[in-house]
Amino acid sequence: MNKLLTIAIPTYNRAALLDKQLTWLAKAIKGFESECEIIISDNCSTDNTQEIIQKWQSNFSNVVYKANRNIENIGLMKNIAFCLQAATSKYVWTVGDDDPIQERTLAYLLTLIQKNPSLGLIFLNCYGRDKITDKIIVERWFNSDSDAPIIEGKTVFQRYLQESFGGVLFMTATVYKTELVQCALQQWSTSYKNLASQAYWTGFCAVNGSVVVTQDTYLECTMHASSLEQDPKWSLMMRYIHIPEVYLKLLNIGYSHSFCQQMISQNFIRISDWKILLGAFRRWPVLAISILVLYLNMVGKSVYQSIFNNQSLNTSS
Repeated sequence: MNKLLTIAIPTYNRAALLDKQLTWLAKAIKGFESECEIIISDNCSTDNTQEIIQKWQSNFSNVVYKANRNIENIGLMKNIAFCLQAATSKYVWTVGDDDPIQERTLAYLLTLIQKNPSLGLIFLNCYGRDKITDKIIVERWFNSDSDAPIIEGKTVFQRYLQESFGGVLFMTATVYKTELVQCALQQWSTSYKNLASQAYWTGFCAVNGSVVVTQDTYLECTMHASSLEQDPKWSLMMRYIHIPEVYLKLLNIGYSHSFCQQMISQNFIRISDWKILLGAFRRWPVLAISILVLYLNMVGKSVYQSIFNNQSLNTSS
């Protein structure tokens, strides 16, 4: 891992947006070519994505430029996981093909990494723009008043999970120490099946290294842009399966038992969530029953682990 940063772009059927993102990268990377590698992973696009990738290959002739095309669409999270596993630099930054990024961001990142080689995780603060109204509706995702590394990464990460789980899931805002995120992928080898698994990857890095959450904003999050958000089944699965499973995994790597149990059990307590689940029972009874069984199983596991942990502490004391 001689180079400092891998910029990895997972993409699918968004050739024009990829072209625009590579235009940004060509400007931002000037002067830093020897410190970086570029990976583009095309998830078996049916548009002219391959033409765009080949077009830019000559423009990045002085940068390590790797292009992958999956022989079939392997799914969003698995394509992101591929990018993380393919990285060979000290840090890896997965960049969305449609996320606006300031030109200064890459230079800032490389300087920060050079000054702080023990960082496990970097969150680039961002603002949120509503795709429908084109208005900025979130000024800053993370409340941070300093760019100084935070040694107790686990504590700050728990706080941000509670304040803005959606912000933690914003892929382009996250830069990982490569060896840590690759270890996280090994620890939970099927995490690509979970649409919220990035919260686990970031949590793993935070518990094993210091964390920087930038004070300034360096990019824009386009809100309500995902087609997945339009599917009510996706929302149900995220609420009752994907997110609780992430907290169960965080519990296993040292996060607070009381915190994780509270976050897993909250859907079991809040009346608003029960209304959503009851609505699902009317529309998709078989799916709703299977989801509820899986969810209650995770609640039970979190309670058991909390009891076991308390008994272990009492025995040791």
